[in-house]
Amino acid sequence: MEFNNLFVLAPVAAVLALIFAYLFYRQIMKVPEGTEKMKEIAHAVRVGAKAYLKRQYVVVAIFFILTSLFLVFLSFVLKVQSRWTAFAFLTGGFFSALSGYLGMMAATNASARTANSARTSLNSALRVAFRAGAIMGLVVVGLGLIDISIWFSVLHYLVKYDLRLTTVTLLSFGMGASLQALFARVGGGIFTKAADVGADLVGKVEAGIPEDDPRNPAVIADNVGDNVGDVAGMGADLYESYTGSILSSAALGASAFYATKYTLNAVILPMVVAAVGMIASIIGIYLVKAKEDASQKNLLNALNRGIYGASLLIIIATYFIIKTLLPHNMGIFGSVITGLIVGLIIGKSTEYYTSSSYGPTRFIAHQSLTGPATTILGGLSIGMLSTAIPVLAVAFGIIIAFWAAGGFSQPILGLYGIGIAAVGMLSTLGITLATDAYGPVADNAGGNAQMAELPPEVRKKTDALDALGNTTAATGKGFAIGSAALTALALLAAYIEEVRGGLIRLVNNGWVFKDIAKVVGSSDVQAILNWLHHATIGDFMRLFAVNLMNPKVIVGVFLGAMMPFFFSGLAIKAVGKAAGEMVEEVRRQFREIKGLLEGKAKPDYATCVEISTKGAQKAMVAPALSAVLAPIITGLILGVSGVMGLLIGALSSGFILAIFMANAGGAWDNAKKFIEEGNYGGKGSEPHKAGVVGDTVGDPLKDTAGPSLNILIKLMSMVSVVVAGLVVAYHLL
Repeated sequence: MEFNNLFVLAPVAAVLALIFAYLFYRQIMKVPEGTEKMKEIAHAVRVGAKAYLKRQYVVVAIFFILTSLFLVFLSFVLKVQSRWTAFAFLTGGFFSALSGYLGMMAATNASARTANSARTSLNSALRVAFRAGAIMGLVVVGLGLIDISIWFSVLHYLVKYDLRLTTVTLLSFGMGASLQALFARVGGGIFTKAADVGADLVGKVEAGIPEDDPRNPAVIADNVGDNVGDVAGMGADLYESYTGSILSSAALGASAFYATKYTLNAVILPMVVAAVGMIASIIGIYLVKAKEDASQKNLLNALNRGIYGASLLIIIATYFIIKTLLPHNMGIFGSVITGLIVGLIIGKSTEYYTSSSYGPTRFIAHQSLTGPATTILGGLSIGMLSTAIPVLAVAFGIIIAFWAAGGFSQPILGLYGIGIAAVGMLSTLGITLATDAYGPVADNAGGNAQMAELPPEVRKKTDALDALGNTTAATGKGFAIGSAALTALALLAAYIEEVRGGLIRLVNNGWVFKDIAKVVGSSDVQAILNWLHHATIGDFMRLFAVNLMNPKVIVGVFLGAMMPFFFSGLAIKAVGKAAGEMVEEVRRQFREIKGLLEGKAKPDYATCVEISTKGAQKAMVAPALSAVLAPIITGLILGVSGVMGLLIGALSSGFILAIFMANAGGAWDNAKKFIEEGNYGGKGSEPHKAGVVGDTVGDPLKDTAGPSLNILIKLMSMVSVVVAGLVVAYHLL
């Protein structure tokens, strides 16, 4: 088997990322955790987060075992899939869960240390929180790339699969990562938002006590939720985004350069670009620092300095990588640049619509002067308006990446360019995820400072970091959503490739397809196999009548467009139900525990943690089931054309709905914080109460349903790829 030395960069960079993650963890652990009270609070949050994840992983493990048995049935009984599919699927889920867990452990150990550092220096607090986020970023990219490298080596060099079969089989690894990420995002999102909404509505609005006040029974559950939802959930989410972009591009590379001397180079290119991005991210992390009197703008500039520095290094390195691997296709370099630029545009757009430094969020805050209704209307309008720039950016990005790589004269190369653009967008994930994950750490640090009754200036510093964290978190979600659009489009082409693979396996097993024989003009097995090996994506689209005049395609589009709304409805309903139980429990404790509001008695934190846990455990299965079953049922009834319609509909509606919810929620949150800074009456005023209502409406949108949609889009695509052989063999219509 041919070997390219540049491939070694992938596992080496992955190991390097994991080494730096460990070094950063050791640096954080050397920072004192503060007073005994601070240690006690941090310990309670750690214990609660670990207990929740343990219960979540039990449910997920059962789901994974059942799904693996189904994949084994497809592989060994029906023989419509590779025999390695189930194993790759399991490892994808395992490493996705591991990346989230390790990131969460770093975050829960860093929150009190961040608060303690804020007692002396804002820059020290930023350094601790950001390094904790960097651990998450480096663990995600390190585990993702090393797992891909190992599986690629096993399948291609040991099992000796050809590159097409290797890369398509690897997509089942991506399916495992996506399914675990969906559980983590939905379950963690339900947990955290049920606690957050319950704590805010009763504590802030009804009782008039500060955020994170230790008298509030839901406060520990709220802080636990930040870690299981915004850290563990986000880590699993971006792990699957990262690996999905690499795997889909590799699959397209195997097809675009099939039977040429550059096939292997095209397959390893996304892995090598990701490796270089990993090294650039480590350098960028060291560029992040701020002065003691830093303003919100200064803090944001400090984070941007790291991101822009890493992006510049990637641009330079990628040019030489592509020149080495694909010297006759330098247009692909334009696709990488396009992905980076689209990512930066989405980030800046998100910052504009969600940061309290700009007009949209301040408009929502001003709307609070006339009550909750106008606050809600303001947030809805800003969320809807905020979809325009990201959609236009991704649309132009798709066209430019497609044209730069091959265009309509070589459409498969153009699709490869789109996949590489997604890799380019996520190539800086090591540092962009660090800026995202640091937000929950800063939020928990503020909670620790409040509950430990530290001086007000400490909470002021952590609030500055937290407010910035809301913006960076929204930016991180924007990156994930934008990359999902590009990756899902690449996966549509990968789906056709697996349809090709499924047909080849079935023909080799004695199946006769009259439609293919009619196209080939012969029923000879060798002639059919020859056609299947060399047919273009366009040939397959015509074979299965994938066009807008086919009612099966139209029905699929409608079903796909419905799925993000149905899925979001399940998630938001679950948050509302659990939040209602939380509100009643907090009210009960305020009413029945004598001396609680006066600070003379301790609340029952454990019951609130249990309410969030049960709410998440019960409700996370239905959304995951819907995501897995929709492409299977659609495929078995409507066939390949119906599945293509389903994926197109889900991509178009899910992408826009996800941006709307993420940005509306982020804007409502920062509008509330803008009021809390003393504007429009400040804390405790009527506008503040309206702002809290807006924030509670936005919470499940931005932290539960919204960020889960990018996973839904890709999971449906991955499932479609994995069951493609089943669909072409057994569909009804």
